[in-house]
Formats: sequence, C-alpha cells, structure tokens
Amino acid sequence: DLNPVPVLITKALIEIPPKFAGKPPINPEWQAKSESEKAATVWQGAQGLAEDVRYYGKWMRDEAEKRIGHLYPKVRVTKEMAKDRPDLQPYVGQELTVIAWLWARTVRCANPACSASAPLIRSFVVSSKPDKRAWLQPSVDTSRLPPSVAFDVRTGNGEPPAAIKTGKGAKFKCIACGESIREADIRACFQRKQDSVAPLVAVVQAGRDRRFVPVDATQLQAVAQATPPWTLDEEMNSNTPNLLSGRGYGVTHWRELFTQRQMTALVTLSDLVPKVFEQLSGVVDADYAKAITLYLGLCASKAVVFSNKNARWRAKETKTAPAFGRHALPMVWDFAEVNPFGGAGGDFQGIVDGAAKAIEALPAGAPSMVAQVDATKAVLVETAAISTDPPYYDNIAYADLSDFFYIWLRRTLRDIEPQLLSTVMTPKRQELVASAERFDGDADAAKRFFESGLGAAFKNVCDHSTPECPITVYYAFKQTEDDDADGEDDHDQLHAASTGWETMLEALIAANLSVFGTWPSRTEGVSRLIAMGTNALASSIVLVCRPRAADAALATRKDFINALRHELPEALKNLQHGNIAPVDLAQSAIGPGMAVFTRYAKVIESDGSPMTVRTALGIINQVLDEVLAEQEGDFDADTRWALAWFEQHGTAEGPFGVAETLSKAKNTAVNALVEAGIVKSKAGKVRLLRRDELPDGWDPATD
Repeated sequence: DLNPVPVLITKALIEIPPKFAGKPPINPEWQAKSESEKAATVWQGAQGLAEDVRYYGKWMRDEAEKRIGHLYPKVRVTKEMAKDRPDLQPYVGQELTVIAWLWARTVRCANPACSASAPLIRSFVVSSKPDKRAWLQPSVDTSRLPPSVAFDVRTGNGEPPAAIKTGKGAKFKCIACGESIREADIRACFQRKQDSVAPLVAVVQAGRDRRFVPVDATQLQAVAQATPPWTLDEEMNSNTPNLLSGRGYGVTHWRELFTQRQMTALVTLSDLVPKVFEQLSGVVDADYAKAITLYLGLCASKAVVFSNKNARWRAKETKTAPAFGRHALPMVWDFAEVNPFGGAGGDFQGIVDGAAKAIEALPAGAPSMVAQVDATKAVLVETAAISTDPPYYDNIAYADLSDFFYIWLRRTLRDIEPQLLSTVMTPKRQELVASAERFDGDADAAKRFFESGLGAAFKNVCDHSTPECPITVYYAFKQTEDDDADGEDDHDQLHAASTGWETMLEALIAANLSVFGTWPSRTEGVSRLIAMGTNALASSIVLVCRPRAADAALATRKDFINALRHELPEALKNLQHGNIAPVDLAQSAIGPGMAVFTRYAKVIESDGSPMTVRTALGIINQVLDEVLAEQEGDFDADTRWALAWFEQHGTAEGPFGVAETLSKAKNTAVNALVEAGIVKSKAGKVRLLRRDELPDGWDPATD
C-alpha cells in the first residue's frame, strides 16, 4: 500500500509480533515480581509485548489525567436534582463520573422576531431502552430577547417532544419560535463561522447504569478552561464529497472537527507517546522501545475517532459511537463528547486494553516485512501467495479520509517511522481512485488513470504468480448502491457501482487472469451505519484467480449462455448451502458466472466483436433470475420470501430495510406478510412467527 496509515496498522499486525515472540514484559511492575513468580510464568506469542503496551498505556492515561483531569469534573447528585427523578434518588450526595456530554450545533434563527441560538437536534430521545427511557425536555425563556433554550431530562412512560428535524440534510425548526429554518440559512451561518455548540445533557455512570443529568455551571466552567497547547493547521481537501469540507458548510481545516476540550485531550495524549519512548530508551532494545511506542501512537490516533464533533450517541444502546459509521465524514448535528478518563466506551484505557487484547491474540510466527510500495511497480517474490483487496473505483477516498488519523500519527510517531511519515499529508497523486476532482473534474481522465493503474497492478501480479498458489481478490462492492445511508448527508449521489465491478473484472481479464472459484466471506459488521436498515452487502466475495491458459478457446454468445445455464444452478446451490444471505446472492453469483466468462480467450458477439464485461454481467444476472425462478416456481410470493428470510435469520429479528428489499425481489411486501399472519413487524425489526405463535389449528392449505 502507498497509504502510511494502513501500512502502519499492518506493521503492527504482522511485522512486529514475530520479532518479540515468547519474550517476557520489561515494565517495572513485572520486574518487581519475585524470581519464582517470573519462572512460573510462560509468555506465549506476543503476550509479553501486549502486557507492556497495557502498562505504558495506563501510565499515559494516568499522566494525562494529572494534567487535564480538572477539565472533566464529576457531578454531585443533589436532592433538588433528584426531586422528580426516581432514577437519581439512590445516588443523592454521591459524585458520579460523567462518561460523555451530548452537544448540539446551533445557528441563529432567521426569524427577526426570534433570533434565538437554535439547537440543531435529530431527536430528543437519549435512551430508548424499554425499561430506561429518557429524553430531553426543552424549555424556552422568553423574558428577554433573544429567547434562550435550556434542557431538562424526563424519564418513564411519557412522550418526548416531536422532532424538530424536518427532513434529510439541513432541515430543522427553531425550538424557540417554531419557525422553519431554511437550509440555505443554516449553510450560510456555517460558512460565516457563526455556528456554535450548546450543551444538551451529561451522561453519568450510576452503578451499572447510565443516567442523564442537566449540564450545570461547574461543567461549563471546566469546558471554558480548555486551551490546547497546539492546534491543527492542516487543510482538508475541499474537492472530496466524502469529507465534510466538500459539503457546503464552510469547513476548511481539520481543527474544525474538534472542540477546544477535545483538542486539548488529544494533544495531551499525543505528546505523551514520545515520553514513553524516552522512558524506554537506553533501558531496552531500541526496536522494542519503538514497537511499544508505535502501538501507543496508534492507540492515541484511535482516540481521535471518539473525540471529535462527528462522534454520535446511540440511544438504543446508551453509548457513544465513533465518527466513521461508514467511509465518509458527513455533517453530524448533535454529537457526543467522550470523557477520555470516564471508564466507558471510547475512553483511552479502553482503547489501550482493546489493542493489548488484539496483540495477545496475534500469530507470532515467521518473520514478516511490511513495505510502502506502489502495487504497479512492486517487485514481487515469484513464490508468493498473492492476496489483495483492490480499490473500489471512485467509491471511497481512502487517502483523504486517512488524513483524519495521519495528522495525529505524524505528530506522535514521526521520529519512530521518519520515512513512512515524511509527507505532510497522505500521498494522493498515485492513489488508484477514479476521482474526477483530482483531474479538474475530468471524469474520463480519472477513469483512464484508474483503469491503466489497476491493469498494471494486476499484470504485475499475474507475471509474478505461481501455479502452486492461486491469486485471491477480495471484493465487497454492490452492483448498485445508494451512497447516502445515514440520512444526515446532503450529498445525494446514486453510485452505479457496476462501474467498479466492470473495471476490476476488465483489469483481471486484460492481465490474462481467469476466475477459478468464488468464496463468499462474512466480513461486514451489521452494526456499521450503512448496514442499519439498508440493503448493504453482508459478505465480501473472494475471487480465486489463476493465469488463463495459453490455448484458451473462443466462444460464441450462445456457447457462453449455454455454459451458464448448465453450470450456474449447481454453483448457486453451493452458495446457498454456504449460508449466503439472500440479499448477497446476486452479488455472490457474479463469481461463478465470471468463472465461465473468463475461461474463454474471448466471447464473440454475433457481429464478430468481443463481448464486454458489462454485457456479460447482464447475462449472468439474467440467467441467475431464471435459475432462481425455476427453484421457486412451485411457491407463491409469500412462501418464497419466508424461505429466503428463514435461511438468513431463522425466527430471529432482522432489519426492516433488508426485509422490505427482499420482499420487493419476491414480488410481495412486508405489510402483506403481516396481514398473511406469518410475520411480526415492529420498531424497525421484522421476524417470522414461530410455530407456537400461529393460531391453533392453522393450516396453510385452507388459509
């Protein structure tokens, strides 16, 4: 890879652990143990290294709290505070740790009779757990102009106020006067840097539960004291629609993604990483000191994803969520600010512990080497097993998004990895992405750049492949996918992702590679933002490739279709037996279909021209439809849906969006399935009724 961020992560995963396999830790806590205790402990793999990362990560956390802990005061629960709050009454007189503060961005209401500082809030609900419901209750003080808005907390069985967000993007109502705030006015306010943030509520840890309390003057005074000793001067790439800078809100610099307190905490943690190296220098081997420092630099960088104005609050789980719900940085209107010393999700010690657990589990086998190399020019070992996850056309601007982490990694680890972190920002000129913005808006030039680069990379791979080891290519790209998954994003663009598939497959074929097998692999997490309620790909597809035979035959269009009809049914059965999600079946079937297409030197059309990949994909999908229709021909639409859903979920709940997408494919609808008496649909979830839930004596033959 050319991108320093994945190169660093891959070094941490496979290059460093084997170097120190089986070695005990060197931290003072371990050294202070008795000789008999040391002799009785066996350190396997990278467990010793993990223990040192954990120890020095805790030192960083404790040292940071000494320096800036006063910026994160606890909350004392008073009788007045708990007066109408049964959930707080057991904690009266106690000091509770705040694990997060919830904030909302604000703009000036354009109504001249109001002019209030209007909070932009997606929802007033802060906990939607059935037995722990809580929401914000706004109150407006109109005793003076402009009116001010404050928030109290309500719990129990009441109803939260109606949402003030009125549509996708920047569409809100003013809490103070009820007038709609035009999207143009919101954008203009941001562009003039006249936006601000307002406190909503503090989330405190009360025993094993979370409680919500108003933000008081003491907490606001602590926020005002935050003065970061350093700030980010680096500009964001304003031409990239995946970044907030490209969305018309006037955001131009990375520093604008952080509050002053977040910036102070991140700078403090970052500055402590080199201090660890100083402690270890001269005490242990230089390579070991660098290894521990690198892991802690990655931990400090990971803290950034929780400590920024794009981190979200998940009311369903009552916890914070990192900024990257998907491969983009869209506008987030209300955000969660994590307490880095709070002992909950997103705090620094939790990040370090998570890293240490990962290091403990890493295989520490043969020595490995990770290099920052251009894939089109890399000198590959001819006995290598080659495996790659190629770039997805113009879908993800990895280099631009990686700058979010790179600017912090460079600050902490430049002395550890000077060559890798030598550039001010991540390298972008050679990145294989079909981004028209990098070619002054010329989409054709971007397409040519991507195609030639991908072709050169696959040609390099093919030239250095070995018959003993097939080449594996991972791909997780839907043929058609809506890029605007979170509903907060003003960048409405429907991607024809088939372009990415076509380009990748064309490059494979041009490099003289054939597809010999297809292995769907469940790699995509269901909790990622784009998967929630959407028809998002659940599986990656692994294409197993080998160089095409030199004597590969030509085929006609008819030969190709006949071969598909003969081979695709069996391949489809194998995919279904492999428990492929029905929403992924069409995507997965591309593999065996392309295996047929790529075995030929060329597939010739009736006019003598070679068949294009686009045409081949269309035919594969057409034959797939025929095969599925034949499989299900004896069943009605509801039964076809139920069978497909049962294969994926059994009688467990699944997302409504996936159910609805599947119902369209089966020519029915979720509400029709509910009326048919076989499905329950509630709160965005759908499930098949269990047998014991069906009416006594129910018989489908007589329904």
